Amino acid sequence: MIALLRPTTSIRQRLLTYLLAGAAATAVILYFVVQSVARQLAQESLDNILTASAVSIVDNTRVRGGEIRVDIPYFAFSMLGSTTDERVFYAIWLGDEFLTGYGGLPRDRDTGATSLRSAEFLGDEVRIATIRRPFSVLEGSSTLEVSVAQTLKGQRATLGRISAMAVGIGAGFFVLTAALALVVANMTIRPVNRLTRSLSRRGPADLRPVSAEVPREMAPLVATLNSFMTRLQTSLSRSEDFIAEAAHRVRTPLAIVRTQAEIGMRRAETPENRQNLREVIRAIDETSRTAGQLLDHAMVSFRADSLDDEDVSLSALAQDAVARVRPMAELKEIEIAVATHGDPHLRGDLILLQNALANLLDNALKYTPPEGRIDIAIHRTDTGPVLTIADDGPGFPENPTAPLTDRFVRGPDVGDIVGSGLGLTIAEEVIRVHGGTLSLSNRPEGGACVSVSFPSA
Repeated sequence: MIALLRPTTSIRQRLLTYLLAGAAATAVILYFVVQSVARQLAQESLDNILTASAVSIVDNTRVRGGEIRVDIPYFAFSMLGSTTDERVFYAIWLGDEFLTGYGGLPRDRDTGATSLRSAEFLGDEVRIATIRRPFSVLEGSSTLEVSVAQTLKGQRATLGRISAMAVGIGAGFFVLTAALALVVANMTIRPVNRLTRSLSRRGPADLRPVSAEVPREMAPLVATLNSFMTRLQTSLSRSEDFIAEAAHRVRTPLAIVRTQAEIGMRRAETPENRQNLREVIRAIDETSRTAGQLLDHAMVSFRADSLDDEDVSLSALAQDAVARVRPMAELKEIEIAVATHGDPHLRGDLILLQNALANLLDNALKYTPPEGRIDIAIHRTDTGPVLTIADDGPGFPENPTAPLTDRFVRGPDVGDIVGSGLGLTIAEEVIRVHGGTLSLSNRPEGGACVSVSFPSA
């Protein structure tokens, strides 16, 4: 029993899966990297602008006439929120004394020269930059603290657009990578497909070693395959030689035994002895015929996958087959008529076609009663040549227990007619390898009809 292959996911599918999984992971990482870099750049840009604004305010703070005067330059706030609807706040402290701005703006307890932080103010999240400088006044030295804040709505909107852009970039990267992965997967498995096509075009009889260049990873597989085909070729050659030798060795002694049995039957004195010898001769004929047809069947099996391709005339093929069986037909006084409409030709193996037609004619002769008739008709249809052989015999059984084209299957009404059950099998196999079909039917007026249809050449 031949074990059925159970293929799992193909190499191409696995490779595509791995590549696409890597592409998807890379696209996700790319999205987060772009988003993180954009957020960091936006934060740094805003912090730099806020710090620059605070520094410009500090630089424009003076003491005049014993009073602290704060000249807030226009550009200090114009660089903030100029392209968005952001709100800008500021607060100026001298030590713990509030000078101007928004007194409720959160102060940072940090005492460093510069600090940056995020906080809530008036219901919005703001980013605050604070600059601290020593400041001299009449009373002595103090610390001037300037804080500049801006809401983050615009920044968030910008980050949202950047996130959407990052999604588009990630999706585009994935699509591009998927296309490249498909190309790479197809190129990677191309040697496997090429090897598969090369082997699939071969018939079982073509067991030449694979000589095509293959990737290094496939070399052990191809070497094993070549070794297997070499062993198989050796085994098939031995089997073919054995069948031919066995058939020859069986036929020769059987012919000698049959001759001796015929001599003994002529010399037998009692009817019982003559009847026994007739049974012996019949068994010898059946054995000899079986051996011959086994050899024919083996020959068909070995040639079926390496057919000769030549032009064959069906009319000439039928006339030659009739000439071969004419002596046997004349012994039974059976008339064989050949009717040809045109001269249909086909491409095929002449030896196998001769063998198939010989077996069909031999069956017709066996089952046609003495003084009967066999009609052979050849004509062409729209689909191709058709050959029919009709006889006056008992016909085919209506409901056989097994198809009559199976090996060693014979009808229930064969009686004492010698046969092996291989004739129709051989004919059907030959016709099938030529792309044709064989059908069995019974004639309305009695007798069997075998119809063989071939495709157009």
